[in-house]
Amino acid sequence: MACLLGLIPKLLRWSLLCWGSWTILSSPINAWAQTYPLKAISLITPFPAGGPTDSIARLMSIELAKKLGQAVVVDNRPGAGGNIGCEIVARATPDGYTLLFTSSSTHSIGAAFGKKLPFNYDADFTPIAHVADAPNIFLLTKNLSINTLKDFIDYAKSHPDALNFASAGNGTIMHLTGEYFDSLTGVKMMHIPYKGSGLAMPDLMSGKVHVLFDSVVSGMQHVQDGKLTAIAITSKKRIPNLPNVPTLMEIGAPFGLKDFVSEVVWGMYGPKNLPPSVTQRINLEVNRVLELPNVKQELFNFGATTGGGTPQEFNKVMLDDRSRWSKVIVEQKIQAE
Repeated sequence: MACLLGLIPKLLRWSLLCWGSWTILSSPINAWAQTYPLKAISLITPFPAGGPTDSIARLMSIELAKKLGQAVVVDNRPGAGGNIGCEIVARATPDGYTLLFTSSSTHSIGAAFGKKLPFNYDADFTPIAHVADAPNIFLLTKNLSINTLKDFIDYAKSHPDALNFASAGNGTIMHLTGEYFDSLTGVKMMHIPYKGSGLAMPDLMSGKVHVLFDSVVSGMQHVQDGKLTAIAITSKKRIPNLPNVPTLMEIGAPFGLKDFVSEVVWGMYGPKNLPPSVTQRINLEVNRVLELPNVKQELFNFGATTGGGTPQEFNKVMLDDRSRWSKVIVEQKIQAE
């Protein structure tokens, strides 16, 4: 018993030493988690103002600023199919003050093409949060005076090489959706890339370009305002916002489109080596923002649905989407030009 009692002081000293060492080692991480952010956050958006990615980024930035207690400033850096903005974040200091708000056009489809870039979509980014999803909408200029898929395909085949389609840039989901549509239906349209769908919209309304597979987030309002014609939605089911617009799956069987689905995924990334405490903090606040009634309503008004979940779940969503589009690219021999 005396021996055991004699060991107690030694055990206490050892325990205190271990506790002190752990505190010293862990305190920077704890302090970072408790104090971040200490200044404004730059939310790089690799597409121009007015497009769907920009619209959702701005909605999220307002509410995230309230949760984080610092300004979250949307910084549009368009070009090269989103790769200019992505490279800025890939090269940024991993301190949580430069983040990326992007869509599947970059980390799903851009990666699926396997183009040589100055960064790697997987190795140079830290997945943070899945924000939202939405289908694309098949938009036509009013100048064509066409209102159905059958009439469009008949017209396109009787006027070979007379039609074109716009996109948000080479290698984006809008580009790939248009190429996929052409390959399945036998229609031939010339691809005209823009630095974002917002820049293509005036030309679509004027008739300079004929078709745009735009995100429903930015395209729906122009349909509701009577400025553009919606032929179809690229989701599995019709959306409540446009109940009279059919899906390509329900009307496209005679044209090889019975399984045609094209949906956009939006989310947030940081540079590689983003501290786990920062990643977790931002993910937590994004999930809280997505539960806000006004955010849910605004996303619904856009025709989008909320995301949410862990960084790991977001990464899986994007990788699964990439796998699906990779098969399309290989099977249809689509190139990013």
